Amino acid sequence: MRKGFCVLRAFGSAAKTRSMKQAWTTFAARPVPRYTSYPTAADFAPDVAEAQAREWAASVAVDEPISVYIHVPFCEKLCFYCGCATSVPNGYGRIAAYLETLHEEIDLWSDALGTHAGMSQLHFGGGTPNALAPEDFGQLVEHARIAFGRRADLQVAVEIDPRTLTPDFIDAMAAAGVTRVSFGVQTLSSKVQEAVGRIQPRELLVDGIERLRATGITAINMDLMYGLPYQTVEDVVEAAHFAADMGTARVSLFGYAHVPWFAKHQSAIDEAALPGLESRFQQAEAGAATLVNAGFHAIGLDHFAAPGDSLTRAARNGTLHRNFQGYTDDPCDTLVGIGATSISQFRQGYVQNLKARPLWRAAVEGKHLPSERGIALTDDDRLRARAIEKLMCQLWVDADATCKEMGAAPGALDDALETARFLQSAGLCRIDGNIVSVPKEARLLLRTVAQCFDGRYKPAEARHAKAV
Repeated sequence: MRKGFCVLRAFGSAAKTRSMKQAWTTFAARPVPRYTSYPTAADFAPDVAEAQAREWAASVAVDEPISVYIHVPFCEKLCFYCGCATSVPNGYGRIAAYLETLHEEIDLWSDALGTHAGMSQLHFGGGTPNALAPEDFGQLVEHARIAFGRRADLQVAVEIDPRTLTPDFIDAMAAAGVTRVSFGVQTLSSKVQEAVGRIQPRELLVDGIERLRATGITAINMDLMYGLPYQTVEDVVEAAHFAADMGTARVSLFGYAHVPWFAKHQSAIDEAALPGLESRFQQAEAGAATLVNAGFHAIGLDHFAAPGDSLTRAARNGTLHRNFQGYTDDPCDTLVGIGATSISQFRQGYVQNLKARPLWRAAVEGKHLPSERGIALTDDDRLRARAIEKLMCQLWVDADATCKEMGAAPGALDDALETARFLQSAGLCRIDGNIVSVPKEARLLLRTVAQCFDGRYKPAEARHAKAV
């Protein structure tokens, strides 16, 4: 068994709640990036935009498959905890207009990419993708397949709000070849649901899952959260048991990030009702222990997968990756982001679409790729990105081996090792020669250790969520 996979599976057999070490409190309260990319979006700048996007898209090799992400930024009602770029449409007119521009942007990217090996992954996120009318969703999937190429192994994943999931939309997903659905569960506690503005009884969730499986969509993910207002350890454990009982393929257990300066509607949450750092730590630990005891494999920081799921296989064979959708087994180097705020990834760097929808629409209607800002990768960025990804995926990284893999000079990551030694004294990591590993009990502070390899982090300017 691979060393990394051993670390990923390591949890105590008992579901006893573990307290956070006192020495970790300061680190747990510090703002740290999520490292779904490196450099992070905080480093994007307007000097990298459409020209670079076109150049990088045109350079995709003819034998290279691509991934595509389509952003649907609409919800019937905003959940107070949400930090996503979304809004309430107040009628289908705004959605229809947005959808028209999505189709136009698909064609722009198709032309910019030229010849490639086709689309292997298609992911719909939001917002709420099931805000689309069933027939509109089906037409959008078909347009993407035609524009980017039909691969026999295409995986289509859709994020779902179970409160507005209709039988007609389920049928449309099945007809469109959807292979995986991500269910936004978050919590089963009625008190917590009321506090965050998301009421969804257990019966509604069960009905939606059963209907999905009846149409042949059997790979179902669940998003759960800890750290919500009034939430307790028992609440998190209850939700984790529910995920296991429903035969979920993957579970994401995210900590609520209270950033009202960024997500204005989070001001509706009573800050006095939010659990403290110690409570958040205990909730996350109890949820993780419950899932692992139920047979799930722990994947990196906050994902869990069933034994037969492809994410578990990727963790076992060392092909696990991390991108803007979290942990993934998607091997593509090119990810095309479509829709307002979407981020595209190329070997040469990242570009992000315009956030303001009127500006995004105007750019697309003017036949411009709606890229607003981005960043070109340096050799040092690539080196550090690889080290951070390895650490985030397998909970250990060999600095010397990573330098060799990336063609960097020996010792190019020595500064990261020196920074990590300070964390080692607090028990957040272990350093054995040039190998940095994170012990299972410090897994929740994995991002703090990853930050040691971040050559761009600016503490004075950071506005990220707390580490725990």
